[in-house]
Amino acid sequence: MSIKTTSSAALPVRRSGPEWPVPAALILLSLIPVVFGALRLTELTSGATVTPQNARFFASPVPVVTHIVSVTVYSLLGALQFVPSLRGRRGWHRIAGRILIPAGLLAALSGLWMSVFYPLPDGYTDVPLRLFFGSAMLASIVLGLAAIRRRDFAGHSAWMTRAYAIAVGAGTQALVSIPWLLLVGPTDVPTRAALLGAGWMINVAVAEYVIRRRARRAAGGVRRPVSTPSPAVPR
Repeated sequence: MSIKTTSSAALPVRRSGPEWPVPAALILLSLIPVVFGALRLTELTSGATVTPQNARFFASPVPVVTHIVSVTVYSLLGALQFVPSLRGRRGWHRIAGRILIPAGLLAALSGLWMSVFYPLPDGYTDVPLRLFFGSAMLASIVLGLAAIRRRDFAGHSAWMTRAYAIAVGAGTQALVSIPWLLLVGPTDVPTRAALLGAGWMINVAVAEYVIRRRARRAAGGVRRPVSTPSPAVPR
């Protein structure tokens, strides 16, 4: 959150409405991949039977463990960044950011590594999708970091929102795929890839809507300089 003023003083920002519905929804969405990640960790540590579906994880467990842990931290802690009162606290935002940026980079890089080097079971053709969105997440975090170094707070917020939307794509993919499985049945290879892509695209579309709504609110809140202090404009 950045503060831009037209004078040396600023009035407090007034907020209306409940703060927690959106973060709570994001936490619930994040719990889907978090739970599946915990099950994968349990499988790896309990000596489960090696199958064609999980052999790659047993053969090279470090990347998948890194991915699960980093995504869990990034998705759950990242959801709290959407609480306005927390985001407005400079100390909280900085501390959380110092955890979130490394976690996000590890999540993106480990995901890309797995997409390139893990041998996939038959019927998995979603590598191009994973490479595209993994690269987009990585680029968004890097651009967000570059923006905050320039003190471009609005740009930082926008890029980090995009990165978070991609990171929690697995939750939306489950919400998209489960109704299909219940109503239509098992998916073929093209359908599976399409559902995965749809989950990411839904999240990206929502992120862009949120970014543009923030920009409209910020633009609508700007006041012309006057002789008395003008209110701060949050971004």
